[in-house]
Amino acid sequence: NAGAVALTVDISFDELRLHGRDAGRAVIAEGRRLPWEDESMDVVHCSNVIEHVSDARQLLDELVRVCRPGGVVYLSFTNWFSPWGGHEISPWHYLGAERAVRRAERRGIVVKNRPGVGLFRLDISSVLGWVADDDRLVTRSVAPRYYPGWTRPLVKVPLVREVATWNLEIIATRR
Repeated sequence: NAGAVALTVDISFDELRLHGRDAGRAVIAEGRRLPWEDESMDVVHCSNVIEHVSDARQLLDELVRVCRPGGVVYLSFTNWFSPWGGHEISPWHYLGAERAVRRAERRGIVVKNRPGVGLFRLDISSVLGWVADDDRLVTRSVAPRYYPGWTRPLVKVPLVREVATWNLEIIATRR
C-alpha cells in the first residue's frame, strides 16, 4: 500500500506455482545470477534458500550486489548441524546423510532435499564469517530465528550455536 513492489524469485516455476505465487510478481531466475542491476533493490530478503545452493557464498555476494547503499539484506537459513538441518531426513542426518536418506525412503518419505544435490551443508560460523568479511555490509542483528529474544546469546558460542540454533537470521545494511 505504501508503494513497494515485492518480487518472488525462484529457479523453478513449479515451486512458485506450488506455493501459490502470483506470476505477475514472480521471476524465474538463478539466485547466483540475479537479473537486476547493481544496487537496484532497497531490501533483499532471502529466507531458507542459501542452504539449497551449492555455492552459498556466491549467492550471498549476489544478494549484496543488487542491494542499494543503505538498503537491507535479510538472510535466514537452516544450518546443517541444527536438529532440522537435514530437512526431511532430520534428525537422522546426524548419523550420515546417505544413511538418513535410505532410512527415509524405506519409510516411504520422498526426499526432495537430497544432501549434496538440493541441500548443502552450511554452518553458522562460515556464514557469519562471510558477512563479517564483506566490507559492503554492516551487520545489524544476528539471532536464532523462531526463538524468543532471550536466546540471542546462543549465536556467540561457536559450537553451541551450530546445534542449538534451528534457523539463523542475519540482518545487515549495505554500506
